[in-house]
Amino acid sequence: MRRLKHLRIMVPQDKLRNIAIIAHVDHGKTTLVDAFLKQSNIFRSNQDEMSQQMILDSGELEREKGITIKAKNIAIQYGDFRINIIDTPGHADFGGEVERTLNMADGCLLLVDAQEGPMPQTRFVLKRALEFGLKIILVINKIDKKYASPDKALSLVQDLMLNLATDMGQLDFPVFYAIGREGKAWSEMPVAPLNSEGDKDYTTVPGDIGSLLKEIVDVFPSPKGDPAGDFQMQVTSVYNDQHLGKALIGRVNRGTVKVGDSIILMHSDQVDAKKDRGEVKKLLVRQGLEFIEVREVAAGEIVGITGIDANAIGGTICTPGNLAALPMIKISNPSVQVKFEANTSPFFGREGEFISAKQLQQRLEKEAESNISLKITKADEGSGFYVAGRGELQLSILMEELRREGYEFQVRRPEVLMQLDENGKKTEPLEEVLIEVPADYQGVVVGEMSERKAELVNMENENGQVRFEYKILTRNLLGLRHTLLTATKGNLVINNFLLDYVPYTQQDELFRKGVLIASETGTAMEYSMNTLQERGELIIEPTTQVYEGMIIGVNKYEGDLEVNVSKERAKSGVRRNQAEITQVSLKSIKPLTLDFALLFLAKDEMLEVTPKNLRLRKTHLTKTERDWARRGSLNDFAKQKLGIK
Repeated sequence: MRRLKHLRIMVPQDKLRNIAIIAHVDHGKTTLVDAFLKQSNIFRSNQDEMSQQMILDSGELEREKGITIKAKNIAIQYGDFRINIIDTPGHADFGGEVERTLNMADGCLLLVDAQEGPMPQTRFVLKRALEFGLKIILVINKIDKKYASPDKALSLVQDLMLNLATDMGQLDFPVFYAIGREGKAWSEMPVAPLNSEGDKDYTTVPGDIGSLLKEIVDVFPSPKGDPAGDFQMQVTSVYNDQHLGKALIGRVNRGTVKVGDSIILMHSDQVDAKKDRGEVKKLLVRQGLEFIEVREVAAGEIVGITGIDANAIGGTICTPGNLAALPMIKISNPSVQVKFEANTSPFFGREGEFISAKQLQQRLEKEAESNISLKITKADEGSGFYVAGRGELQLSILMEELRREGYEFQVRRPEVLMQLDENGKKTEPLEEVLIEVPADYQGVVVGEMSERKAELVNMENENGQVRFEYKILTRNLLGLRHTLLTATKGNLVINNFLLDYVPYTQQDELFRKGVLIASETGTAMEYSMNTLQERGELIIEPTTQVYEGMIIGVNKYEGDLEVNVSKERAKSGVRRNQAEITQVSLKSIKPLTLDFALLFLAKDEMLEVTPKNLRLRKTHLTKTERDWARRGSLNDFAKQKLGIK
């Protein structure tokens, strides 16, 4: 991140506004932030950012997947006012990022798609915002969509607010209508002429983002906190810079801090909490996307402080004369966990830079320090670590980040985390799922959800689109997204939200076909693959290096099947027609993605993850070992073979 080198004057508290943006995935939150940046003269007209989209989603994975993963903050100037804007993730799996940053805001822009209305994750984040007592401005975005229904979206939000509001004053909120990608917002629904195709043409309607910015400074309060009190700030994130070192970021709760001041970091709100002492070396605040250095900040400002080399998200930085820790940030419990282990495959160490269990442990511990929604514990039964999070997407993102950094490891099948209720009985998570598909795929969704024992709550059919609302156990939800996306050829919108924990019930596992297992180590030959493709769906390409016990395809039937994919055509002295020799017609190979592989795993399988490859494998690589495992143990198997009781 670039930094300007000049210092600036401290902004008066009454000229500060700290706001967060709440929205579901793909409702236009990041494009609205782009409009704020471009229209507040942060960039010169010739800067690259003026022609860019998703300016804040600068991470490689964020751009690839089109979602916000990490909460970020920027600052823009509107007249005499400085507006700190916190862009939060919209996917339920990254709710921890939202929970730890909402306490820096004094108001929220609630962004809702004019066609889809409020979604499950919107409900979750809005509930937390209202519990914090934040004021709301509703922005109904994408009003130019073909089937947009702003009135219906507004009605749904009003119903939602009625259910979630903590006081009557929260039911009265301003409403704006916007087209974020064009940088336009209106306080009333604009009237647009029809184009040649009979659709409304909003490009001819004048407008910009200025009216919304004015509403922000008029409606949202300035931050609270006594600038004359003893300095106190809760750490909500950590920013690492190769030149400055580690900056602890948060909003100043009270008091004033200057460069050179002595400070103490309390890692938690416990009496015996760990404490680190230091001196403020630099104070960093945002100007647009950049950090700039200042000499002093007071209550209400969002600032980064360097001088203490520690990770303590949720901890409190205080003046030495008044050690008073703020309550730790409350984060919802994780619901899914995956076991990470050092790679043990025959190809161990060939492709990764970081391959040992110690290196994996250090990286996971580092992640836990900056990502408080993840819970990482050492496995009791041996090597490895359990990483628990909100869902499979959050965990797969972590795996992808590790492999791109050069790590090599293996993971087991995701497991749903159970909890004990007040009577000591086991409970499990129940989720709400919203699915929207073209009417042609209605039967596909109904069939799959029925097989997964989901409860249909509501179904609506409008403009050729069917919208389903289900309740489903989290363990039956795993893998649903990939299955339905495949079955509907990508014509699907699916969102989920954790509703509650319900009493655990015994159920049979969901049916899964068997796999094709390589019986020998070698190179996958096109000739062998041509003969094997009739037995199932292959997931490797010709010339792929395979090892015994590696999964090379999905069987047509329930059982597993050992096959020799390295077998070459037998040599013969009999002359053959050249066309007969070369005639190999391979079907398209099913691509092995991290999302699919992670959720395809059975109990006796693992996923090997390296910077260059993903490999599915059996936990026990040889057929003999798998036979022993099926029969219970080596001793039991040996006794059975020898006739010993």
